[in-house]
Amino acid sequence: MELCTFSSQGSQKGKIGIALVSNWFMPFHKSKSDRDAAGRGLDFMFMDPLAQGDYPFSMRVLVGDRLPKFTKKQSKMVKGSFDFIGLNYYTTYYAVAFPFTRNANMSVTYSGDIFANLTGEYKGKAIGPVAASSWLYVYPPGIRKLLLYTKKKYNNPVIYITENGVDEINNGSLSLAEALRDDQRIAYYGQHLHQVQQAIREGADVRGFFAWSLMDNFEWAYGYTVRFGIYYVDYKDGLKRYPKSSAIWFRDFLKG
Repeated sequence: MELCTFSSQGSQKGKIGIALVSNWFMPFHKSKSDRDAAGRGLDFMFMDPLAQGDYPFSMRVLVGDRLPKFTKKQSKMVKGSFDFIGLNYYTTYYAVAFPFTRNANMSVTYSGDIFANLTGEYKGKAIGPVAASSWLYVYPPGIRKLLLYTKKKYNNPVIYITENGVDEINNGSLSLAEALRDDQRIAYYGQHLHQVQQAIREGADVRGFFAWSLMDNFEWAYGYTVRFGIYYVDYKDGLKRYPKSSAIWFRDFLKG
């Protein structure tokens, strides 16, 4: 099939971008091998094809022939094909290097190709408090480090934080008044917005911030067992919505 392109920017004055799931990775040990592992984590997760027109060198070497190849035409089409980048940031993981050995019994996996253990907790040490979702460790400096990494490596693109948030367990035993008190979410947003502000002061071109989420909703494999919203949804009473403490905090924050 022939790829085709079109542009409506001239008539609609539109902008086109992409939202990327984007963890930060921090080496567990102060060693070159773990620093390199953290770098590979970013290589495998991030946006080199959009910015450079090809996959990073580390992916080419480690994935080999299983990695698709761009034709010259495809590379030219994809390189720089965005007006802005959206970043969905929630958490940071440790990076612990694996030995560069592969045997016939090893299964082909994402982490196996990276040759790293990317985890929020290692040897009993958590990178930060864990939220209701077991994958979400609270580490606010990660969003600043990710923004500055993106600025430096990809020529300071326009960035929108398209998702950022934290969840709590859907606890049916709480009263409505108790369920609306979400001080941990207020702390999360306050700390992360402070880190975004610091990144902007250091030159990152951040244009907007979207909280995840406006309302509690169905969250992938976790379903309705966790709540990400700044508005509480009463699933047992006609889906009535109530502002949590964090919604009131955001209102006051935006008023300045």
